[in-house]
Amino acid sequence: KKFWHEHPRKVAERRGKMAKPSVGYLGMGIMGTAMAGRLADAGYPLTVWNRTASRCDPLKEKGAKVAATPREVIETCDLVFACTSDPESARAVVFGENGVLAGITEGRKFIDMSTVDEETSKEIGQAVRSKGGLFVEAPVSGSKGPAIEGKLVILAAGDEALKNEAQPCFDIMGKKTFFLGDVGCGARMKLVVNMMMGINMVALSEGLAMGQKAGLKGEDILEVVGQGAINSPMYGLKGPKMLKGEFDPAFPLKHQQKDVRLAVDLGGKVGQPLPLAAAANEVFKAGMAEGKGDLDFSAVYEAVRSKRQRC
Repeated sequence: KKFWHEHPRKVAERRGKMAKPSVGYLGMGIMGTAMAGRLADAGYPLTVWNRTASRCDPLKEKGAKVAATPREVIETCDLVFACTSDPESARAVVFGENGVLAGITEGRKFIDMSTVDEETSKEIGQAVRSKGGLFVEAPVSGSKGPAIEGKLVILAAGDEALKNEAQPCFDIMGKKTFFLGDVGCGARMKLVVNMMMGINMVALSEGLAMGQKAGLKGEDILEVVGQGAINSPMYGLKGPKMLKGEFDPAFPLKHQQKDVRLAVDLGGKVGQPLPLAAAANEVFKAGMAEGKGDLDFSAVYEAVRSKRQRC
């Protein structure tokens, strides 16, 4: 009787492929919950944290551990990701009491997927590196649906070796990862993308509002636009829901307004006038003033319509 023996090197390689690093995720908002959920479903040992602990419950049900502080997560996990809502919350997670920085020691690895200005990203990166840690910024292009489906576009910058180490996780969370260079490049790219998205959403809202006031059917407008050169996936996805008044948040209006504001600020710093972005910012601010900040960013359509009605 013959026995088959696998070569020891092959055994080691196979075991290495099977072993997954322990992963931490900070911030259980719409995006963080979806991305962390995909990592849990892929079998990664997961520890999560959120300022409001109950937001961790969906991940706990998937088998994730719930930590008491960001410090605990960074001290116990091989890779730690974060996704918070704005620069203030990103700083709080890192610099606050028992935050990420308190737990950073030589070789600890932190990847921030929040959408922030480049100054915030650079400040966090410098602080992490000053204590011997490794840092990558990795904001994403995409909203709730792509996050759930693993179809985000990841805009990474910073420590390239850490980016490569995190790539298997990025491949679970996204469909494409770009490495853009030094810390700050990811933040700038994300603001460019979200600025253009905000401008286009206001354009769609104004087109639908004006066209319907002029006696056209909203459905006809969308169908005509869908057959032309200005068609976009966003118009096809959001347009029909806008006409029905359906604004369940995939990407909250308050976050879109924040991103357009940060883009306008960046334009000022680099000497690039942004009249369309500035105008779009004012329209999103009108939506905020009408209490639509927690609705989907497409709810700016309602603000456009009401503005026209007041005029």
